Amino acid sequence: MAVGVFGGYLYPSVPDFINIFQVGTTNIPIAVGLILMMDPPLAKVRYEKLGFVFRDFKILGLSLVQNWVIGPILMFLVSFFMSSKLKATYEQSTTLSFTAASNNFELAIAVAVAVFGINSGEAFAAVIGPLVEVPVLIGLVNVALYFKRKYFIHTVETAAGVSHVM
Repeated sequence: MAVGVFGGYLYPSVPDFINIFQVGTTNIPIAVGLILMMDPPLAKVRYEKLGFVFRDFKILGLSLVQNWVIGPILMFLVSFFMSSKLKATYEQSTTLSFTAASNNFELAIAVAVAVFGINSGEAFAAVIGPLVEVPVLIGLVNVALYFKRKYFIHTVETAAGVSHVM
């Protein structure tokens, strides 16, 4: 991120060069970058386990409430609290909490660039989100590990492997 910001400062013509590769409102380098950024988490999705997700209405419902009703901004801590009240495992609680807290900034960037163009103030404002989000999420990893040590001290064998429970 710092290289990109510093490079843009040193070479103000970079946006003009990037715009050469624009087709309609779609900027090809940015589209490729977004796909490369989103591919690793999507490639690790274990689709064969999707049936387990939809059978666990408690966790599925909790995920929907957290992501669509409560909001992101305290979302991480609220997600952990709600998960513990519903007796979710540490792995489930962590997944729900990070998903709720990150809230798809990459999609916001893609939409802002597509609708307003790469040189717009809206696209610039959308980029600021991940610049703040990444360090915050890295910090929340430590919070999640603390919660694991303090509250999820027991392990059980499940269909998905070993899980940590309260």
